[in-house]
Amino acid sequence: MSPRDRAELALLGALWGGSFLFMRMGAAAFGPFALVFVRVLGASLMLLPLLWWRGELPALRRHWRAIAVVGLINSALPFLLFTTASLALTTALMSVFNATVPIWGALVAWVWLGDRLGGTRLLGLAIGIGGVVALAWGKADVKAGALGISPALGIAACIAAAVLYGLAANYARRFLTGVPPLALAAGSQLAAAVALLVPAGLNWPQVAPGTTAWLSAAALSLLCTGLAYVLYFRLIANAGAANATAVTFLVPGFALIWGWLFLGEVPTAGMLAGCAVILLGTALATGLLRPPRRQAA
Repeated sequence: MSPRDRAELALLGALWGGSFLFMRMGAAAFGPFALVFVRVLGASLMLLPLLWWRGELPALRRHWRAIAVVGLINSALPFLLFTTASLALTTALMSVFNATVPIWGALVAWVWLGDRLGGTRLLGLAIGIGGVVALAWGKADVKAGALGISPALGIAACIAAAVLYGLAANYARRFLTGVPPLALAAGSQLAAAVALLVPAGLNWPQVAPGTTAWLSAAALSLLCTGLAYVLYFRLIANAGAANATAVTFLVPGFALIWGWLFLGEVPTAGMLAGCAVILLGTALATGLLRPPRRQAA
């Protein structure tokens, strides 16, 4: 990658790591439905003009049904699940569970699309899932916190969201190959906004959110979703998909830093160990890390 690609990769990791911080800062005031609606609506309003400027609106019209499905399973539902989890879990812990997305994606591809997994990738799946179980086991308190969500429910929501992301990646691969990425990004955010319009209206906060909550929602929408999508697809185009997916390993680190700086969240040694195990499994399951081959005699 060029120095510019590396800088954009680091910025993308910082933005996606920051998304967990802004969810934590805005979820209590807005509630999950309203906050996610503001997030996807703002992102769609940012991305659709770019799509028009690039002349790719016809692709959105041709594939709107499949794009709408991606909007549901890759934006609306997982955003809701992570925002719900933010009422009980720290930014770093949520980001660690989010880092398992490639593991679930590989598992879905194996079961649904018949992808072959060699011994190393199967080992990575086992290590990654084992790390998830170990980390969840130590944090899954069933007692609800002050905001009505228990850590156990928050962990279940994070894992469900990560599975949905993995499913969405394979659905897009199966039905949307060749569709311009910006059409997929803009259309999926618009579809998510349409799907959440009524639920958000029914669950709109009775007390107007404060300035901090609105700034968090704006940052979540425009920076962590709209701008982040633009950066991500630029990286895929300029540096390749394999290099772009390396952002998976940066997000937990940035989320930990943001949570520590702005919310005073200090990760435990057990959480850091669980994170290391999950990232190792992810690297093996995705083929980014391969054991050295023995030299033939």
